[in-house]
Amino acid sequence: MPLLLALAAEASSGTVGWAAVGLPQMGALAAQAAGLDLTSGMRIDDPGRQWAQVLATVAEAVPVVLVGRLGPVPDRIARRLAAVLRRSGSVLLAADSWQGAEVRMSVVSAAWEGIGGGHGLLRGRRVRVASAGRGAAAVPRYAEMWLPGPDGQVAPVAGATDTAERPVRAIAATRPALRVVG
Repeated sequence: MPLLLALAAEASSGTVGWAAVGLPQMGALAAQAAGLDLTSGMRIDDPGRQWAQVLATVAEAVPVVLVGRLGPVPDRIARRLAAVLRRSGSVLLAADSWQGAEVRMSVVSAAWEGIGGGHGLLRGRRVRVASAGRGAAAVPRYAEMWLPGPDGQVAPVAGATDTAERPVRAIAATRPALRVVG
């Protein structure tokens, strides 16, 4: 959920709104802390059996849509929703796996920092995010991030390198670690 909210906050900055469909577990305070503007958001916790129509309607109304687990997505519905997203220019961020996704991102490891020897204060949560997908995103990439960092914000970890065979490309301070592609 923290990665989903961080991506949604970045994608919705400077836009007219966002929507969350099928995410009753998403807390308003967590969304606000991640950077989502609650005054421009819409929540539909239980879209019911007609969730595909609800999702298509919402995707035509707002530029950023978060979606939770709505059950299996038949090919026909996935293609229809992909067409709606292309036509509207909206971005769909799914909490669960989504058939036909261009890029899949996940937190592969996480550790809280700041507590030592059983006492102290938590400073931040350091995570390793993996992204892979289709086309140009076919080669998996990894980034070390603070989710949240010592200042409460999402940010790349300075000087982090990949522990796999190839190093992670340096993340410039002016470029975000993760880019949302719609």
